[in-house]
Amino acid sequence: MILHEAEDFLRDYPGMSFAPMKGSLLSLRGTFIFKASYKDGPSIKDSYELEIHIPEKFPYELPKVKELGMKIPRDSMHHVNWDGTLCVGSPLRVVLKLYKSPTINTYAEDCLVPYLYAVSHKLQHGGEFIFGELKHGEEGVLNDYLDLLGLTHPKQVVETLTLLGMKKNIANKRACPCGCGKRLGSCRFNDKINQLRRVAPRSFYLNHVRSLGSGM
Repeated sequence: MILHEAEDFLRDYPGMSFAPMKGSLLSLRGTFIFKASYKDGPSIKDSYELEIHIPEKFPYELPKVKELGMKIPRDSMHHVNWDGTLCVGSPLRVVLKLYKSPTINTYAEDCLVPYLYAVSHKLQHGGEFIFGELKHGEEGVLNDYLDLLGLTHPKQVVETLTLLGMKKNIANKRACPCGCGKRLGSCRFNDKINQLRRVAPRSFYLNHVRSLGSGM
């Protein structure tokens, strides 16, 4: 299935091609050419030399993308991670975008192209990212999830991800992270938890909460 999706991706982005595989990863490399416009922003056509690693457990393990041409400055202002990978969005936001259409093309069109558009706009016109931006790294991820979940403190986000990594019957007996004082199973916040349970398996949330605090 992944190979079939990769072939669809290569038809849409002919500057890219298969690269030698590393372990269980599917690797794509080459010139990624895009043309896009968003909201009131200008139409931008640009290209980047990219290497995209697609893990075996995609979409619940997300691709790692590196820009090979040094066109994007290697700093947090351009959302490049410490290991050189591009930060195209917080993991849960990316998984939500892939939920209805979990394909490599969806990842490219809904996550990678908007990020590259924002970078190109910043490089050409200066200023902040055109869509607004979160703080880089773990702090930005936690702030994004506060907005997504309707919570008020980062500790509540970590507790929510922890509960999502548990079996439902066990999690429902725990205190609700919203702070209401009820068990999760008796609180309306459980509706949001159940929605997120349908989006990704427990393993995704378990691995994600472990990564918070480890240099994300």
